[in-house]
Amino acid sequence: MRWACILLPQLALDGVLRRRVDRDAPLALVAGTAQRRVLHAVNPAARALGLKPGLTLTAAQALAGAVETVEHDPEDSVRWQRFLAAWAYRFSSQVSLRYPHALIVEIGASLGLFGPWPRLEARLREELAALGFHHRIVAAPNPAAARALANAHDGLAIPDGDGMRRALAQLPVARAGFAPEVATAFERMGLRRLAQVLALPRASLVRRFPAAVLRHLDTLAGERPEPLQWYRPPDRFDARIELGFEVESHQALLFPLRRLSADLAAYLAGRDGGVQRFELRLEHEDAADTRVPVGLLGTEREPALLFEVARTRLERTGVPAPVRGMRLVARELPPFAPAHRELFDERPQQSMPWAQLRERLRARLGDEAVHGLRVHHDHRPEHAWRGEDATKPVPAPALPRPGWLLPRPIPLRGGPPELLAGPERIESGWWDGDVRRDYYRVVTRQGQQAWVYAAPGERGYFMLHGWFG
Repeated sequence: MRWACILLPQLALDGVLRRRVDRDAPLALVAGTAQRRVLHAVNPAARALGLKPGLTLTAAQALAGAVETVEHDPEDSVRWQRFLAAWAYRFSSQVSLRYPHALIVEIGASLGLFGPWPRLEARLREELAALGFHHRIVAAPNPAAARALANAHDGLAIPDGDGMRRALAQLPVARAGFAPEVATAFERMGLRRLAQVLALPRASLVRRFPAAVLRHLDTLAGERPEPLQWYRPPDRFDARIELGFEVESHQALLFPLRRLSADLAAYLAGRDGGVQRFELRLEHEDAADTRVPVGLLGTEREPALLFEVARTRLERTGVPAPVRGMRLVARELPPFAPAHRELFDERPQQSMPWAQLRERLRARLGDEAVHGLRVHHDHRPEHAWRGEDATKPVPAPALPRPGWLLPRPIPLRGGPPELLAGPERIESGWWDGDVRRDYYRVVTRQGQQAWVYAAPGERGYFMLHGWFG
């Protein structure tokens, strides 16, 4: 088996930054007690102003008074780690949250599907960057070694046990995953590299250090298996973005909406599912939440489509009060079946896929404005078609029928037409208006093919009922 560790060194900060339009503005996360507030994490713009983690809030305000601060919530890191575990689930069914701020992914079984490790690694990095998370990735023969090596390396891929032992031997003791007091004790003894610790007699380590130290060394070397619990994605998606200010326009809500719809798409791809209906909730300070239901005709998970439909529904919904937060909830997540595509797609690049066009029209014009047609068992042409769900196929009629049927028949003008086919006699409707007609397919003087009818046995006076394409 081969394991990849995806280390997320600034998970909490990335979770805050990805909710902001301007990621380059100075920002710091603040933690600590009310008596002593300190900086927990800072972005590059704040670091350029001289701020760094551990600095007191008072000193930070003296150095850079304009820096924006956000309260650090430890639960945010847990939520983002679980979100990224759902994303990683698409690449492997064995994803573990064993270590904080990291994902352990078994990749040995995934290489046959996603290609060799360099290709899979490049895809992981590309999608993590698109999601807005900094990362380091290391692959190794066992998960504990991959996690420890990720502290000091990025992009390292070790194929076998010998290479893993050599890499571990050069690992600094401070980054080998020991408890802080243990790492400090080793450094005071003059032990800087893990190779020096491994060279010590085991009996000496047992006398001087807790038993957990030997267990950790054996786990790093692969001599002691590490129990891992596998992540399973939940059966619902529930994400929320708290806005830092009150929003009263739809335009200002588009950025958080785009982020939420992209997160939903990533979550759906991870569990190989789709969504047919979800709900947006606009949170207000002194009013009940505004609920915006979003329904789709089919199961979808394309982020652009989800955003476009939700945006249109949101724009059609009035905002009764300033918005302080936005939440997206999807409870029904049916299996996703990709649309059939030709091997050589001749669709022009500038055209819009039918599914996206259909959902855009429904969102703009209303749910009842776009529908399909189906044959109804009635011989009268004006009653032979009825509206139905646009996703269902339309059966072809047994006899030729015009593509354009007029709302009501009108007299045919322009002189006697040329008969092409007919008559086809239709007698029906005795229960709600008897109809007796002889239908003909004709060509008019202008060269158009029309569908006309006359009273049975008469051809002198035709009524136009439809046009053939």
